[in-house]
Amino acid sequence: MATPQKEVSVEEITADFKESSAAVLTEYRGLTVAQLKTLRRSLGADTKYTVVKNTLTGIAAKAAGIDAFDGQLAGPTAIAFIKGDSVAAAKGLTDFAKDNEKLIIKAGFFEGQSMDASQIADLAALESREHQLARVAGVLQAPASAAVRVIDALRLKLEEGAPAAAEAPAEEAAAAEEATPAAEEATPEA
Repeated sequence: MATPQKEVSVEEITADFKESSAAVLTEYRGLTVAQLKTLRRSLGADTKYTVVKNTLTGIAAKAAGIDAFDGQLAGPTAIAFIKGDSVAAAKGLTDFAKDNEKLIIKAGFFEGQSMDASQIADLAALESREHQLARVAGVLQAPASAAVRVIDALRLKLEEGAPAAAEAPAEEAAAAEEATPAAEEATPEA
């Protein structure tokens, strides 16, 4: 029989799964409290890294419709529940794991799809949305940027040329009509 405290824990973990766009299952055996604190900080405010009980997590994952962790819930387990930029969080986890070999990335899910450790590493290798936006914003805000000059030139050309382009076919048609009778009059009759 489940105790009320365990039921509450399962409900909380289930809610974390449902509210997250991604989650990564890790084994943290041998990491110190200070290292775990550093890891949590490196993941950012939109990622909740929490130590979980395997049995309760298995129940919560099934309740949330997630099968990515089947067979993976053994040993000291912690999960990163990612609500923000999944790429940045995956990068934070993989970078930390490179520096701290005791952190083992086991499995995860991303937007409803199961992922193994190598797929999580592939996700981490992508450029995060924040970096993409910063890069694009940096290009567009640079006053001497060639891209800005091209975009501004195209915009001006479209603004200036749009009415003229719409009127041009009508003017050409009128000119063609005027030229046609003149051409017929100039042609001698046989």
